[in-house]
Amino acid sequence: MGFTVVQIFDATGMPDYAQMFQQSGADIKLVRKMCRNEDDIIATAKHADGIIGAVSVQPMPRRVLEALTKCRLIQNLGVGYDGVDVAAATELGIMVANVPDFNIEEVSDHAMALMLACARKVVVLNEVVRAGKWVSQPTSYIQQNIWTKTVRLRGQTLGLVGFGRIPQTLVPKAKGFGLRIIAFDPYIPQGIFDQLGVEKVDLDRLLRESDFVSLHTPLTKETKGLIGIEQLKKMKPTAHLINTSRGAVVNTEALCQALTQGLLAGAALDVTEPEPINMDNPILKLDNVIITAHSAGASPMAMTELWRRPVEEMINVLIKKQWPRGLVNPRVKEKYLQKWGLNEPSPC
Repeated sequence: MGFTVVQIFDATGMPDYAQMFQQSGADIKLVRKMCRNEDDIIATAKHADGIIGAVSVQPMPRRVLEALTKCRLIQNLGVGYDGVDVAAATELGIMVANVPDFNIEEVSDHAMALMLACARKVVVLNEVVRAGKWVSQPTSYIQQNIWTKTVRLRGQTLGLVGFGRIPQTLVPKAKGFGLRIIAFDPYIPQGIFDQLGVEKVDLDRLLRESDFVSLHTPLTKETKGLIGIEQLKKMKPTAHLINTSRGAVVNTEALCQALTQGLLAGAALDVTEPEPINMDNPILKLDNVIITAHSAGASPMAMTELWRRPVEEMINVLIKKQWPRGLVNPRVKEKYLQKWGLNEPSPC
């Protein structure tokens, strides 16, 4: 019996999944259609055995999931899966998987780069040179307005909000610059903190003590708007906020207010809410803000890994009867086995 997989998202650079399934020898037919809304997804994928999509921008609430009468696996193209009602999927026996490890090095590198850019004023220095303000006199613009705001990283404190794979990968890179590191994550065991030599603290203490606060949390009901004006007021006026997680973790209006009022020194944002950012957003007028267009996870190596993983996962689940490597709702397993009359799959 053959299977049908529906690809509901399309983007420049994505491979030909139909050809990849064919080359693998798997009896899997691919249907490819860019779905713009919930009704599109239902109409296109209601009889699919598997779905490949970008669920952070293609939400799948219960209404959509209930219409997927044959779906065994929703494979997300990326890390964040906040657009899927995971609880409903679990109840319905639908597995949800992401690609959690394809760009760990890239995002941790980018977070480090943003910290360095904030500390050494790389972006603003480049801009003033291009504006013709590079003057070598002792009273030059650069000496008076930029050099006085630069920071030596060694001895500074980096606070990590969230302590999953990416911030854990960031730790040795940041320690190489002599940063002291503290972190907040109530879901990570103490042993992981101890192993990496990172002090586990609560959020309030992290905000008070950190010179750089770097956000690495998934977007959930608990973390949406996690950083608002009250949290920003707790930060040092010399501190910088770095966000490579999700834009909605930060209240942008509150951040703009804090930066305007001097409650903190600057911010570097790879992500915004919404995306792309509205060009009339007042935060774009601030010279102490860096915005990098959701590019932290990008590299040719990362994208190659990201694009090929859905084929592997669909073959694992539909053909080999294995659990997907990136399963995000492991509680679904019992329901899934009952629904499809299967035995416990062999390990991947």
